[in-house]
Amino acid sequence: MYIVAIAWLYVAVLMAVAEATHSTGTLLGGIITFVLYGVLPMALVLYVMGTPARRRAIKARESAELQAAQAALSHPPDAGAEAASDAVAPVGKEA
Repeated sequence: MYIVAIAWLYVAVLMAVAEATHSTGTLLGGIITFVLYGVLPMALVLYVMGTPARRRAIKARESAELQAAQAALSHPPDAGAEAASDAVAPVGKEA
């Protein structure tokens, strides 16, 4: 996928250089040519082609969050060896 983007940007650079070095061309024309024929189309293509990967990443993150939540619910908070309440008697009361 990236080889096509690299090749397209190479062609766009050559078009921009040809525009800038032509006798009636300008540097601004070369920059505009590179941006309009190279950067914007490739940004759009790479964004669209990257959609499935982003969707997989979102699903994986949601799945990990769901598993973490289920794991937290499956272990009760007092499942350890700790006492359920304070060992110190409240003030004003005898043990």
